[in-house]
Amino acid sequence: MPLKTPKFWSRLNWQSILLFPLSYIWRLGHYLNQQNARPKKSDIPIICVGNLTVGGSGKTPVVITLCRFLSGIGKSPSVLTRGFGGRERGPIFVNSNLHQSEDVGDEPLMMSNSNIVCVSRNRPVGAAFISSEKELDCVVMDDGLQNPTLVKDLKIAVFDGKFGIGNGLLLPAGPMREQLEDGLKNVDIVIFNGEDETGLIPKILSHIPIFTGELRPDDEIIEQMKGRRVYGFAGIGNPPRFFKTLENIGADIVGEAHFADHHPYTDTDMSQLYEEANQAGSELVTTQKDWMRLPAEWRERVLTVPVRIHFSSADSIKIVSLLETTFKNVLSSQ
Repeated sequence: MPLKTPKFWSRLNWQSILLFPLSYIWRLGHYLNQQNARPKKSDIPIICVGNLTVGGSGKTPVVITLCRFLSGIGKSPSVLTRGFGGRERGPIFVNSNLHQSEDVGDEPLMMSNSNIVCVSRNRPVGAAFISSEKELDCVVMDDGLQNPTLVKDLKIAVFDGKFGIGNGLLLPAGPMREQLEDGLKNVDIVIFNGEDETGLIPKILSHIPIFTGELRPDDEIIEQMKGRRVYGFAGIGNPPRFFKTLENIGADIVGEAHFADHHPYTDTDMSQLYEEANQAGSELVTTQKDWMRLPAEWRERVLTVPVRIHFSSADSIKIVSLLETTFKNVLSSQ
């Protein structure tokens, strides 16, 4: 069942202190999971993009941009994802003409518009499935820094600049999947979605390259939305980020509705939202990910604002160079 990110994860309070003892159980489970794993090596390079926290950090836009960078240097990537929210166990390649979000999840369906995407609950099986397709020569693993079943050749952690690591506590007292110092030992690159507003950068090991990107729509989308009277709704890991994006691009926001991440929209939901937007003399607008979960008959009545992560030219060149180095290292070790 979709859940909203608890507000107490952002700071220490009585709720996080009360739940703190349970964090030891999570920590023990994570330790045993890592210790008992026997990671398998893929025939092709595995580039893993993940989080040290749960909740939205902008990971999926980073995955899409990395695929674009890889294609730009002559590689043929496939995204590998577990397909959260979908019923398919895989391995299967996502086909937007055949699959719905209920089948493969909203994020895989969204990414399949511009990328080859494989859904597989078993990551080594998914990687082998991808490598069996001779035209595909690398994997961009969407989430999985804590998944110990597959050897990763390049590990990238994404942080939301505004949220950082929240209160810094392990689940369920806080948003951390593993302790910061442990997680960073297993990371090659750190990417911030937006400027670091929580003072996290000084805590990151000095040898880890850090890049900052800006999550925003392309210029033509910004021009279309400027001054437009809209009623926004979102069911993502960090809904306020979407509404901040609408504000930044000059949309006239007359109302907001927040839902849990991966919320399955019903006809009742949409009818209520449409009525509220109509009374305010506005149009409904949502994220690209949410749009994938709308009932088909509602999609033509809802605007969407696709975003991607933008890096400076210098940082883009550096990231591409690190990707190329990864391929060279993998080839030299074979």
